[in-house]
Amino acid sequence: MNSAQYDSSIQIQSHAPGYWPNVTPEKWNDHKWQLRNRINSLVELEKHIELSREERSGILLSGNKLAMSITPHFMNLVDRTDPNCPIRRQIIPRVEETLDDPMELTDPCGEDSHMPVPGLVHRYPDRVLFLVTDRCASYCRYCTRSRVVSGVGEQQLETQYEAAFEYLERTPSVRDVLLSGGDPLLFTDAKLDRILTRLRQIPHIQFVRIGSRIPIFLPQRITPELCNMLKKHHPLFISVHTNHPKELTSEVQEGLIRLAEAGIPMGNQSVLLKGVNDDVETQRALVHKLLMCRVKPYYLYQCDLIKGSSHLRTSVQKGLDIIEGLRGHTTGYAIPQYVIDGPGGGGKIPLNPNYIVEHTDNHVTLRNYENKKFTYPEPQPLEVFQ
Repeated sequence: MNSAQYDSSIQIQSHAPGYWPNVTPEKWNDHKWQLRNRINSLVELEKHIELSREERSGILLSGNKLAMSITPHFMNLVDRTDPNCPIRRQIIPRVEETLDDPMELTDPCGEDSHMPVPGLVHRYPDRVLFLVTDRCASYCRYCTRSRVVSGVGEQQLETQYEAAFEYLERTPSVRDVLLSGGDPLLFTDAKLDRILTRLRQIPHIQFVRIGSRIPIFLPQRITPELCNMLKKHHPLFISVHTNHPKELTSEVQEGLIRLAEAGIPMGNQSVLLKGVNDDVETQRALVHKLLMCRVKPYYLYQCDLIKGSSHLRTSVQKGLDIIEGLRGHTTGYAIPQYVIDGPGGGGKIPLNPNYIVEHTDNHVTLRNYENKKFTYPEPQPLEVFQ
């Protein structure tokens, strides 16, 4: 990517640009209108953009894997003629999704094998993942849970809410609950309030997190009413998911700042994707814009071994090179932790460039971002009496 294309300024987005020129601002800013007018078919998509052969075939052949759904807001970020547009690559199916790579897994993070009750994943000692829905505003083509998300695959998500709450009540080691799915912010304010209230009635649960791409796909959903409801359930954290600086429009920034001003700390989780964000310049622009939106870059994930994702995966070395290109060249607040989610259920494993040149009993020799070497002595026993 040319970094000049994606500087740290926030893209201004008008109320109804591009593909919906006749929509009133009132409709455009209504998240329910946005949801009703999602693009979810080949016929609808062809009204807006010129599809490549790979995209057309992907839409026709990959429909039983993961549904296609694109909000008008996010669709307006798509380049009409360029099939290599980084936004298009994330949300429009391609024929490569149908290729069979024997290294790929249906459940790449081993979640199904760590479910004490359906819909609740307990993999780490003190925290759980609560899959509260299988629906999203739009569907990412590299979705880790494509086996259950969107409702078109062979496997269905069958969350048992009451059994999950009862498990949490009798498991005092759990102090942290992450609501995900699907996207919990698709729920009405009232339904989400009921879930959060029930969790807050469990004494040993100290904090709750929500994982959501809604602020990016559907910023109109981040209403003052939603923020006022969420404020009741502090300490509450939100992990958003942004991969490319073009996604951070002025409308998205407004929603994120509204959440921040409601006292909700936010971290961003990106997935390293080939042709989307696999270069230092794009990542630098992304993390700078995130900080301008009051969001801390949190994780940069190596793409999971999801079936049909080989065309979007990069090498691990590429990720290490990106972290090295950020470290020392921007504030530490802007640098995410690069991780691989261990295939089959190993959990998040941090990866960093190797800055240790030599390590002995007496000293550690280190290199900095300029490749200069420095020696730090290891502590040695001192004799009080000679």
